[in-house]
Amino acid sequence: MMRRRDVLAGGLALGLAACASEPSRVARPPRPKATPGLVDEPALAGLNAVIDLHHANTVKSFAAARDGSGVLAVIHKASEGDWQDPRYEERRAAALAADLLWGAYHFGTRQHSGRVQARMFLAAARPDPSTLLVLDLEANLRAPGNAMRLDAAEDFVREIAETTGRLPLLYTHPAWADGEIMSGQSLGGAVEPGSILAACDLWLADYRYEPELPRAWGAKGWRLWQYAGDDAVTGGPFRDRSRSVRGVERCDRSVFAGGRDDLAAYWTGLPVRAGTTS
Repeated sequence: MMRRRDVLAGGLALGLAACASEPSRVARPPRPKATPGLVDEPALAGLNAVIDLHHANTVKSFAAARDGSGVLAVIHKASEGDWQDPRYEERRAAALAADLLWGAYHFGTRQHSGRVQARMFLAAARPDPSTLLVLDLEANLRAPGNAMRLDAAEDFVREIAETTGRLPLLYTHPAWADGEIMSGQSLGGAVEPGSILAACDLWLADYRYEPELPRAWGAKGWRLWQYAGDDAVTGGPFRDRSRSVRGVERCDRSVFAGGRDDLAAYWTGLPVRAGTTS
């Protein structure tokens, strides 16, 4: 969600090269495909109406994003470790004034326990019942020794669930969730189907034409698919769409597995029909 596009796009092969000879990799079954085949238009995979932002993105008008680009929902960074995004509050007010759905994400780190980070996130996000909550679980390219580990992520989710009564969405790349080495880092193990992380709905981060699912979500599929990053070089094959949103200089873009009514219902916690996640 920040400048880590070499991990999420074509640089995946480089990140895995160091462990290509590991026997455990050879024994692993192939990941399930996230879509029926090559996707040359993300709208074919779902509702192309969700963007995510952090403080470095420039926003001029959420109303223009809504009316000119069909944006219906915004997920904004609220915190990273014990740091709070300084643009979160003003952007939240502006997005809600534009009648957009609002979500908040926390970038997980290693400098505090998962439960402590969850409490910091809730203090920063100040969620109401219609705020979508997200744990961003990925490699940390700016500080490679500071990526959140598997056990801390599970404790983060437990704390959120116990405090709010709902599970957060989990944002991750398939290789990272499967415990593989990316850019010299690892989650410390694979997310297993019985993990509380696998109980979370998946926000899939994969910029390829044919994205894959982490194995723990092979039967469940994704709820959101982030198909384009905001970096002009490493944002994936759909990266031009990240700069085509009216009123926003650049942003990551995602599709939702369902229609407009499903999106609104999902955000507010109501039952959602099965989407296009096969």
